Amino acid sequence: MRGYLRRIKLNTIHAKLLCTYLMLTAFGTSLLAGYILWSFSEYFMRMRQVDLDNWTSALSESVADALAEKDIPRVKLLVQRYGAPQNVTLRVFSQQGSLIATSNPKLDAQVKDWYEVAGMGAALQNHIQKGIAKGVLSNDDRLYIARPIERNGEFLGVLRMSITLEQFQQQFAKVFWSVLGTLALTIILCAFISSRLARSLSKPIEIMQNFAIRLGSGHFGDKLTIQENNELDQLAAELNRMSERLASLDQERRVFLANVSHELRTPISNVQVTVDALKSGAYEEPELRDRFFQTIDSEIKRLSRLIHDLLDLGRLEAGVTQLEQQTISLQGLINRAVNAMEPRMQTVRISLQVNVEQLMIQGDPERLLQAILNLLDNAIKHSPANSQVLISGYSKGKLAIIQIQDQGKGIKSGDLPRIFEQFYTTDPSRQSSGNGLGLAIAKRIIEAHQGSITATSTPNQGATFTICLPLKS
Repeated sequence: MRGYLRRIKLNTIHAKLLCTYLMLTAFGTSLLAGYILWSFSEYFMRMRQVDLDNWTSALSESVADALAEKDIPRVKLLVQRYGAPQNVTLRVFSQQGSLIATSNPKLDAQVKDWYEVAGMGAALQNHIQKGIAKGVLSNDDRLYIARPIERNGEFLGVLRMSITLEQFQQQFAKVFWSVLGTLALTIILCAFISSRLARSLSKPIEIMQNFAIRLGSGHFGDKLTIQENNELDQLAAELNRMSERLASLDQERRVFLANVSHELRTPISNVQVTVDALKSGAYEEPELRDRFFQTIDSEIKRLSRLIHDLLDLGRLEAGVTQLEQQTISLQGLINRAVNAMEPRMQTVRISLQVNVEQLMIQGDPERLLQAILNLLDNAIKHSPANSQVLISGYSKGKLAIIQIQDQGKGIKSGDLPRIFEQFYTTDPSRQSSGNGLGLAIAKRIIEAHQGSITATSTPNQGATFTICLPLKS
């Protein structure tokens, strides 16, 4: 059912895109075709009207001469010569509006009132009138002009000429259907192209939707391949990065759960074995009993440190830890860390060299102290006896740089990218001395202060951890 609904949605996207393209195409082509037809009609009418103007202007001169001489036969001859009953109708009227000569006498004999004919009223008032009107006794459209006839300022009569538009209308109908056919063909072709274009847009969306559904189902690490050379490529790349990140986070989660289970199981198992031994009679032997109680105490403290570190790490990663914002002296912060670690360093015969400038930073002093202590603890654990740990602090641009360098065996190149992972320990033989969370917690604390931490190492020359923190502005 879900797959069916998804197909409907995708089909709806395709249909909407296709309908949009077709509507835009049909609207654009129809608008263009209408403009072309209107322009063609207007141009034809304008040209024919100009022809009528020229013809009647020339004829009115000749008719004016004849009327001035009262030569009516000559007027009739001119009208018959230039009038054609099928196409052109030419008429001459007197000053009173009576018909003097016509090129279509049979038809005009049926007309009783010429004042009702289009243009005659204005022409008899000595005004030129022109336009389109129905025929005198027919229903066909005709283009006409009614022109006053004058000679030396004297009004002599009216010349009216009209031409049929039937031939033009037939030609225009052919042009109209040709344009309409071309428009239909264009829309069909555009529909095909639009369908391909809509599919090219909806198909990647369908692929990405299915990809997102797979991600939502827990199939992390899949790769999405879309080659569109547009924003969809960028979206696909972002989805791929998200998939890789989710796969990485899922793997980290699995490893984290496995490590937590292992780290919790070990002290609990040791305590359980010790308690069972005490129950079995070891409690009666004072020396053995004290050693077992010391083991229980040690394992409980180890378990407590692990739980405390896990809670710290969880709060830092969730962003729920409230960091205080204080102005901190970098020298004072380093001195606090050195004072806290000095007894332990004397016990394992490790010396310390401190070279820190007087710089001011902004942040939570207790959290930053925790991060530096974790780094010092790591340096001490990996430093041989009678070696030295160097702490330096200086400014670089707008950053305070803190470096902690030991003289141990160093970190293998294959381990460097993973040393800040949870529970990752580079030296399996030292797993009992730590839970592998110290560097991870230090990294989260530094990043919560908008800083960064990196590690470099040279084989048999020790490792250097570099912290970058913003200086107080």
